[in-house]
Amino acid sequence: MRWVRETKPQKDQNRLYRNAILITLGGNILLASSKAIVAAISGSAAIYADAANSISDVVYSLLMVAGLWMAMQPPDLSHPQGHARFEPVVGLIVTASMAFAGFEAARNAFMRYSAGGESIALDLPTLILVVSALIKAGMFVVISRIAKKLVSPTLSTTAKDNLSDVLTSLAAFVGVLASNWIHPLADPIAGFLVALWIFRQAFLAGRDNIGFLTGKSASKEELQEFITAAEEIPGVIRVHHMMSDYGDPRLMLDLHINVDGNKTLNEVHRISDEVIKRLEEFPGVDRAYVHVEPDDWED
Repeated sequence: MRWVRETKPQKDQNRLYRNAILITLGGNILLASSKAIVAAISGSAAIYADAANSISDVVYSLLMVAGLWMAMQPPDLSHPQGHARFEPVVGLIVTASMAFAGFEAARNAFMRYSAGGESIALDLPTLILVVSALIKAGMFVVISRIAKKLVSPTLSTTAKDNLSDVLTSLAAFVGVLASNWIHPLADPIAGFLVALWIFRQAFLAGRDNIGFLTGKSASKEELQEFITAAEEIPGVIRVHHMMSDYGDPRLMLDLHINVDGNKTLNEVHRISDEVIKRLEEFPGVDRAYVHVEPDDWED
């Protein structure tokens, strides 16, 4: 008797996770250290906010490594379906890190605003903000593609954070320019805008990851797509029951199909297997469970 879910080694999957970890951790350490130096030299609230965000990125990168390692472990007796639910847990940790960075950015901007602001020298160090935005834009593109292939909520949250960093770095740079060309208070105001954007991204990421942990269903459009795919299998008369939930970062489907009641057990079993195979071809579907009933049966 089998007590745990049967799995096969996923070399390509492990390679993609490893690449994502190296890109995220290496990029965040480089950017955090360089921005911290620039913030200390320039005294800019906007650059300080961006540096605080990057430092939090390093922290969550380290946590992400541990969380993804746990999520990639094979099923065992204590976790017969696997450890994939560690992924959205790590996603929530990343969300908390983003929220803390937003708080630090808002606090510093408030202090600078209360002091009346000051013009920030536009010199070579501030150009690192533009370089940072370009690096983070590249990280966003790469991590987004990997997250889509793996259907990974952790990497999806990381990609959102990278996009947030692109915009916050650009906002910080604009704040430095505006403090010279418009008014010294433009710099802390840009810091406030950076903080608001970080809070927004943290809320969206947290909402998604909580949905994964609490068994959120697929959308109506997705459910209809699954029903259509199942009913296209020869021998399936109709689908009269369909449920879904995120048992981990991917969907678990439970459906009842009607078939000709005169078919043999072997024929019915073949139809059921074909439905399962077709549904599990969807990238967002982890496993499908099919209950077969005769054509005149509906519960």
